[in-house]
Amino acid sequence: MMTSPDSPPLVSPSPCPAPPPSLPSSPVPSSPAPSSSSLPAPPSLPPTGEVMVLALGRKKQRVLIALSILPSLFLAFLLSSDPLITLSQPHHCHLPGPLPSPEVLNASLPWQKGERPGDGGGLSQCKQYVNGSQSAVVDCEAGWDYNVTEGLRNNIVTEWDLVCGQYWLVPVEEVCFILGILTGCLSLGFASDRLGRSKTLLTSLTLSVVFGVLVCVSPYPAIFIVMRFCLAAASGGVYLTLYITRLELCEPSLRLVVTMLAGLTTVAGELLLLAVALGCQSWRGLLGAGAAPLTLFLCYGIPGVFPESPRWLLLSERSADMNSFTERRNSNRDMRDDESFTELDSEPAPSSRPRLSYPELFHSRNIWKNMCVLGFTSFISHGISHCYSSFRGDVRGTAPSFYWTYLLSVCAGGGAWLLLWATVDRCGRRGILLLSMTMTGLASLILLGLMEYLSETAITVFSALGLFSSQATASLCILFTAEIMPTVIRGTAVGSVLALGCVGRLTSPLMDLRNHYGYFLHHVVYSSLALLAVLSILLLPESKRKPLPQTLADGEQYRRPPLGRRRRDNVPLLATPNPET
Repeated sequence: MMTSPDSPPLVSPSPCPAPPPSLPSSPVPSSPAPSSSSLPAPPSLPPTGEVMVLALGRKKQRVLIALSILPSLFLAFLLSSDPLITLSQPHHCHLPGPLPSPEVLNASLPWQKGERPGDGGGLSQCKQYVNGSQSAVVDCEAGWDYNVTEGLRNNIVTEWDLVCGQYWLVPVEEVCFILGILTGCLSLGFASDRLGRSKTLLTSLTLSVVFGVLVCVSPYPAIFIVMRFCLAAASGGVYLTLYITRLELCEPSLRLVVTMLAGLTTVAGELLLLAVALGCQSWRGLLGAGAAPLTLFLCYGIPGVFPESPRWLLLSERSADMNSFTERRNSNRDMRDDESFTELDSEPAPSSRPRLSYPELFHSRNIWKNMCVLGFTSFISHGISHCYSSFRGDVRGTAPSFYWTYLLSVCAGGGAWLLLWATVDRCGRRGILLLSMTMTGLASLILLGLMEYLSETAITVFSALGLFSSQATASLCILFTAEIMPTVIRGTAVGSVLALGCVGRLTSPLMDLRNHYGYFLHHVVYSSLALLAVLSILLLPESKRKPLPQTLADGEQYRRPPLGRRRRDNVPLLATPNPET
């Protein structure tokens, strides 16, 4: 390219013009290149419950889960010992002299007709002839002799002679024990939501130890019943708080496995309870063996041993100051994994409690619907279990031995947990709950409709099937409730569902008080309600592989998926939406 000599020279363009010569340019200090550490941190989202759990670190998470499972082994001594300490043994009026022979018993005791169908009767347990003559019959005058063949040699029935005219105290004790669990689940479940899981757990543990000692030294039946009520309330609170805390320490992939391990630990505790009962042969020693180890778990109150639930702590911090909480979490990002969330090792401020809007809770129709369905299912599954345990004795008049009934119930519970572990994560919570409740209703209908044509073996098989499925339904109801209820009301919701299960269990001692009169109508009512529960389960959502909800708004999002529309998981990220679907 050629230019003329008169044309001005070309000047290369500059991104910024030079300063005018009339104005002296002031020297500008050269700033160093900005480093990555001086750059402002990108805005971070508020931490979720899953982030809070992962911030604990794998090692610490596993240790805390193990610490939450271990007390279940000894809680079984307090929550499952009622059948052993209230077992009524064969007895008859005390006769003077050495051990009477069968001929002396036939001559001194009148014959009593059987009260159940198929029961031929036997020697009276509450009456005797006057002075050996068979002209007049009176009540036992010198106490009773017991023929202990099963269970404890010395329980409250044999120690305080709770037979015949005083037998009504045994069902009253059982009713008060169940009402104690109901009271503890409701009151301490609410306290765990308001005050925190850790404080409620320590309070419940302390009360369990105190009332456990008072029960062991009770001198009279009335004091024993009152102390048992208080012990049941405290023990129910320990069970509920540990259950919730354990679940809140897990990510979605671990929730079922950890809950199954805790359930199997409880089953192992029930088997250990029977072994200890055969060894000590005293109800005071049996209850003391359950209350004494709980004192070791009071060390959970030491700071750093068993911290507060991270999800509950998140709600407390969110209510107080979420911005400052996020800053502290970001400042600790460069620390080690086990020390990256030091807020979990310290208790929240007394004023920082999760905010619960009662008007919002009142209008949360989806939460109320889910709670009512699960509570109704829990009521049916807990109440119908007694029908299967006593069906053979009610129909045939020949009740099985105590050891057989106890071991069948415990093994059915263990088998139910193994079934849930194998199927629930594959088929979903709602599907397995529907299947187990359907099996419960079918077993009842078969036993009631064909009881005149079934053999002893068939009755035992269908009773075991119904007991197995009802326990699976009851266990899955509690897990389902804890997964779909938000953290802000999780303790209250799970406690309410457990309380409704206790209401179902109340029919067992009430039937014993009436000597099982009306057992057929009782079983028919529960079977009909079981079929109704099957239909109501269809209204529940699915919680498989989903995070735990935190607030009421999160809980409202757990809705039933459409029945007729097939869901598409694993959709490609850049897939073009199809307007026809």
